[in-house]
Amino acid sequence: MSILFVPGRLCLFGEHSDWAGAYRTTHPDIAPGRCLVAGTDQGLTAEAEAIADAVEVRTVLPDGSRRGPERFPLDADALDVAARAGGFFSYVAGVAAEMLERHRVGGLELRVTRADLPLGKGLSSSAAVCVLAARAFAHTYGIALTPRDEMEIAYAGERRAGSACGRMDQVCAFGRRTTELGFDGETLTVTPLPVGAALHLLIVDLDRSKDTRCILDDLRACFPTARDAVAAGVRDALGPRNLDITARAGVALAAGDAAALGALMSEAQQLFDELVAPASAALTAPRLHEVLAHPLVAELAYGAKGVGSQGDGCAQIVARDATARDRLAAGLARALGVRCLPRTLRPGTD
Repeated sequence: MSILFVPGRLCLFGEHSDWAGAYRTTHPDIAPGRCLVAGTDQGLTAEAEAIADAVEVRTVLPDGSRRGPERFPLDADALDVAARAGGFFSYVAGVAAEMLERHRVGGLELRVTRADLPLGKGLSSSAAVCVLAARAFAHTYGIALTPRDEMEIAYAGERRAGSACGRMDQVCAFGRRTTELGFDGETLTVTPLPVGAALHLLIVDLDRSKDTRCILDDLRACFPTARDAVAAGVRDALGPRNLDITARAGVALAAGDAAALGALMSEAQQLFDELVAPASAALTAPRLHEVLAHPLVAELAYGAKGVGSQGDGCAQIVARDATARDRLAAGLARALGVRCLPRTLRPGTD
């Protein structure tokens, strides 16, 4: 039996530029995408072992409830049907279909025994379970997959299940490290990012829902050509303006400059609100902006922005130091009833 852990993914900068940069395959006038990401402390812990002729999966959820077991036949066509049906474990079925077709694996029992990663909040819980499933098959059947291999299989499995995700989310395969991702058509580059000193971030679960599918549909409608001024603004924000901000953010990370990093987060959020949010009513995000405008954030932090596809999923805040982060977490929880998750970026591979 294998015991495995996969974290979530925190997109520090560059949300949506992964799928936007992919359009360069047919439209080279579109700018490349670039994202700066880090794994979360939270994630999925699971046990995996071989069984005969089936894929069986069960999970505990962050609220302590349970789903499954659900059992799928070990047949590529049946797994593909289950993936496209959109059930709770459809992503696992999609990855299982990919692994069966690519590596002729046997059956698998996958039991998620701990899940402290918020679901549907922009922290890539779906990508984490896809990477986890690919890794579980590989460990169980002695298949040598690199993190890049896991990313590719997880992405294919999630897309098979109907997700419109880009290729950023699956970077959770690389664990907690801080990483730069580049997207130029079909070319994906993954580069470790240096962090010059401890940076004390706070992830705030906004305790609201978000419609990621609607957000992606609305923003993708702005590509590959800009039909109006709003679409042109989205392309500018996700393209040249994003390349500028992510370049400066990489410098701030390398210097361990929390003040500069926080200021860049606030700048990136203002840019997003001005140029990207008008393209989708799902990006109004009143709860996110309530948190960003809270007096405690101005007092105890250097800056903040949304997470993932944005909307009312999570916020991320660069605190002034560890003590300020603790005070901020307690104050926001007391005032707004939100759940706060600490994340410290440190020098080294983290």
